[in-house]
Amino acid sequence: MIRTKLKFTFALWLICLQPAITAIAQHVNSFEGFLVKNKISLQARINQYNPQRYNLLIHQQQFSVKEGVSVQQVKSSKWEIKASFKAVEDDKSAQEYILTFKCIEGALTDASLSATIAINHWDAKNYVLLPAAAYNGNKYTSRKLRYSPKLYDVKDIGPNIPIIINDVPTLNEADGVSRIQERSGSLSTPAVGYVAHQQHKGLWMLTHQGNQLGDYGIDVEESRDRTKAYITITSPVVREQFLYKICDSRVPSWDEPKNFKKGDEISISFKLYDFEAQQPQDLFDKLTSIRKSYIQDTQQKDVLPFSACFTTLEEKFNRYNFVPEHGYYSVGLRENYLQDWQIGWTGGMISTYPLLVKGNAQTKANVIRNFDWLFANGISPSGFYWDAGEKGTIWYGGDIRNPQSKNWHLIRKSGDAVWYILKQFSQMEKMGITVKEEWKAKNRLVCNAFVNLWNQNRQLGQFIDSQTGKISVGGSSSGAIVPAALALASVYYQEPKYLKVAQEIGDYLNENFTKKGISCGGPGDALQSFDSESSYALVESYTALYEYSKDKKWLQIAQNAANQFASWVVSYNYQFPDTSAYHKLNIKTTGSVYANIQNKHTAPNICTYSGLALLKLYQYTQKPFYLDLLKDIAHGNTQYLAHPQNPIPQTPNGFMSERVNMTDWEGKGSIGYVLPLTTWAETSLMLTAIEIPGVYIEPQKEVFTAFDNIQVKKLKSNQKQLVLRFSNTTKLEADVNIVSAIAAKQGSKEQQQLISLAPGACKDLIFKKK
Repeated sequence: MIRTKLKFTFALWLICLQPAITAIAQHVNSFEGFLVKNKISLQARINQYNPQRYNLLIHQQQFSVKEGVSVQQVKSSKWEIKASFKAVEDDKSAQEYILTFKCIEGALTDASLSATIAINHWDAKNYVLLPAAAYNGNKYTSRKLRYSPKLYDVKDIGPNIPIIINDVPTLNEADGVSRIQERSGSLSTPAVGYVAHQQHKGLWMLTHQGNQLGDYGIDVEESRDRTKAYITITSPVVREQFLYKICDSRVPSWDEPKNFKKGDEISISFKLYDFEAQQPQDLFDKLTSIRKSYIQDTQQKDVLPFSACFTTLEEKFNRYNFVPEHGYYSVGLRENYLQDWQIGWTGGMISTYPLLVKGNAQTKANVIRNFDWLFANGISPSGFYWDAGEKGTIWYGGDIRNPQSKNWHLIRKSGDAVWYILKQFSQMEKMGITVKEEWKAKNRLVCNAFVNLWNQNRQLGQFIDSQTGKISVGGSSSGAIVPAALALASVYYQEPKYLKVAQEIGDYLNENFTKKGISCGGPGDALQSFDSESSYALVESYTALYEYSKDKKWLQIAQNAANQFASWVVSYNYQFPDTSAYHKLNIKTTGSVYANIQNKHTAPNICTYSGLALLKLYQYTQKPFYLDLLKDIAHGNTQYLAHPQNPIPQTPNGFMSERVNMTDWEGKGSIGYVLPLTTWAETSLMLTAIEIPGVYIEPQKEVFTAFDNIQVKKLKSNQKQLVLRFSNTTKLEADVNIVSAIAAKQGSKEQQQLISLAPGACKDLIFKKK
């Protein structure tokens, strides 16, 4: 009886509270409710500049925004400002806001219009993320050094110096002006996110690339006392007084404000997402689910099949890169030592791997000569590989352009070398090619050098002295690939200590970088500016640690790293200027990968990896995001290869530039231009061709993804089989590697088959589900 009365009382209480609950829900979903809940407000700003003083802001009026229409006088012009909102159907945590500005009287010269999100309870410790542009607000010590920067002040050099980045847009880690001025194309997704650590809340702002006036400006600013912050979207983009050009954040602004007249009307729209957040990882995890939610243009195009790309690149490498006098594949055209030989990072013993796997008999013979040439003299006194070299007989310990760095070996280079050399040893054994004992022994010396480096320093540093093996510059995740390399070495050499050290290094990298939402030191030309290269290498290493140790903690850490890496991958097709080469080539930027926060270009692919760990993560977790992310990267990168069926201005066939400019970091007019270089991107495309299947299928789940440049369509399905149609829409014959994974009691079993499709041809195939 008592229980019945309690139930009745509780039900009555709910009925009485229902109107209040409904009112609260309606308030939260109102224009003001979402803002109040997140302690933010909206402002409209109308700005005027003096172009003769490099867009000095000379007048600004700002207005609190409420739902509806207001009329505002700005000098001799009158403006109608309309504010509206709508809930996002598929996400209750989001609201979309639209601000429309219309000049209804007069005119305003040299102006821009802004929508500002004012954050009223700010803390300078909040983690701020602008995808591919700012990590933790870039609040780190910086130096202003010209390209290619190397530290030279003795106070900055040593194993235990905190992270130092170059002169890039940053929020201020100390007192003083704290503001980042970017343009939308500088971000992989036009978005700003932050974690309010005191409130345990996160917020993302997503917007479009721009409107009829071109790209948006996207700014983040902190107040003097750091109790408030502002996220601003400006149309057209006008960076006040200064903008960023390579290695210099104080280049006089060349942006062009707009002369508005009566009748002019523009809209700025954006979405806001709020969510629970305890740490930076929560920000990245949320981004994975929303990065494509606002800009719908993500479609890719079929240009060149993987097989045709590899054939062209093999011919190019044998024609331009192979040095028959000494027997090695140079990185580039040997116009300088960095384009002659580097052991890793941009080529070297990475390039030989795909050439060995898929090359013809002559190419394989060249690769074997490359191994003989390397292991004769290629290891420095430190026990690591020589950093670089030229003319086949000269070896260098580091960057010889600067006296202090002449023996600075970029540690990721030896990590790359061990990782890919061990893959090639295994491949050679499968092919019946003798792996010489000298090769094995000398590569093992490098593995031991890594063990000694770790045991002595409990870090790997960024640069080590090629003569002594001591850390010259520390404090980075440059060696992010090393745990994967040592884990693989533990199996190949049957040496358990390698796996033990690999896991210790993995723990260090997780604690000091992944958990903090940063990764740096991958490239050798950007100080410790945050970068995609080391970010992806962490994914490879954590995944390898899971595979070789069977410890499930690494699987979760690998997912964390993969979600962070995804912030570097462009999520939409950037609209290039009509006059640019890339507009005329109809380049689709979805899946391209930003380099780092200093070198502000996106690139055709990952430097220098295929992305295979993403496929493995999908297989281990069954999370489609990893499959989709890899598809974007792998499918899109063929369009950048110069080929008779894909001519690129001024670029010889087989050449593939790293440079895809969505922002003006190289100068006014540099967006969408072609830089006709031969680069590491060619090696990454070859890696894609050998490591990533053309089509991946799980018949039982009816999952199928075309990584290659072909189309796949489901024709029919029943309990026993799945019927798919494969169509070649390119102008070249496509040899497509199909991998079908079928679940079994002993685990998933993969079956491979190779099909050939003539241009325009299609083929129907049956895949059994059991």
